[in-house]
Amino acid sequence: MGKNIEKSVSEVFQHLHTHAEISWEEVETTKYIKEKLEEAGCETITFPDHTGVIGKYGNFDKDLPVIGVRADMDALWQEVNGEFQPNHSCGHDAHMSMVLGVLWTLQQMPDIKDKVAIKFIYQPAEEEGSGALKMVEEKVVEDVDYLFGVHLRPKQEVDAGQAAPVIVHGATKTYEAVIKGEDAHGARPHLNDNAIEIGMQIVNMLGQIHMDPRVPHSAKMTKFQAGAKSSNIIPGNAAFSLDLRAQSNEVMELLVKKVDGILESVRNLYDIDIDVTNYHGVPAAETSEEATSFMRTAITDVLGEENVVGPLLTPGGDDFHFYTVKKPELKATMLGLGCNLGPGLHHPNMTFDKGALQTGVDILTKAILNVYGDA
Repeated sequence: MGKNIEKSVSEVFQHLHTHAEISWEEVETTKYIKEKLEEAGCETITFPDHTGVIGKYGNFDKDLPVIGVRADMDALWQEVNGEFQPNHSCGHDAHMSMVLGVLWTLQQMPDIKDKVAIKFIYQPAEEEGSGALKMVEEKVVEDVDYLFGVHLRPKQEVDAGQAAPVIVHGATKTYEAVIKGEDAHGARPHLNDNAIEIGMQIVNMLGQIHMDPRVPHSAKMTKFQAGAKSSNIIPGNAAFSLDLRAQSNEVMELLVKKVDGILESVRNLYDIDIDVTNYHGVPAAETSEEATSFMRTAITDVLGEENVVGPLLTPGGDDFHFYTVKKPELKATMLGLGCNLGPGLHHPNMTFDKGALQTGVDILTKAILNVYGDA
């Protein structure tokens, strides 16, 4: 769909990749995207208290279905070659670039602007799982009928040259908690409760959770910090994190109840304070067959029926699904794009085939046109 667009998408990707910004700090990214949206004829909306930016393109006065196209903006903060820095190792730079490519492709089509009503939703803080909720709070999708997203997929999930019309993410929950007790001398273990042993108790009880094995799920401790330099002190305090995963929202609800019960049991057993200081997560995908059908047809048109895969079931999470949980009538799906991505998402040196950027542009554009009957 146009060599000039492919070159422009590549240039935007290179800029965003080398100017990565972490969650809620995407200030320069927002300015850059806003400028690009306005240059392409969008009415833009920004917000006084966060970094989201919306581009409205088309005719919102007609009785047309409103389509949202969402791109996540934030980078991860991670160690890359020995130095901590913002790093786009989850592909959000690619997602932003492809969504701009969709806008530019539509812009080149004669008379299309009067036949569509599209919101290009550039959303902050996906990595923290809170950006989509903020956009819902801002009523960004209140008038949206269909919502399309896109995510690069690892080569272990989707081969290059293939794509999935829907990504069925699982639900996630993270607990950050502290054990509050008193230290004791190593020679007097009867004078306190060892925070390390309390942590071991929690780990052992997590391993005894048994639920329906037909629905993938897990609960595990991912961080535990206790003690200091002195090895003859029994620590009474510790900080720990728990990571919960479930493929459905119903199983996650049950898993949370069991984990909460474990923490309460350990509190009572040791008569100690265990305070949950932070608790967050994202819901599992609530899929729309209608939106998925539009995306499936688009993939077929661009790559051929033999290169349609999925539905793609993955234990990873994405706050994209807050949009449908908070607005159940919203018809949404996320394109899973094969691109020879390796070694994996969130790897500090993640790479992928940049030629897939144009493929993503073409598929998303076709999905939009399918909604409008090819406009």
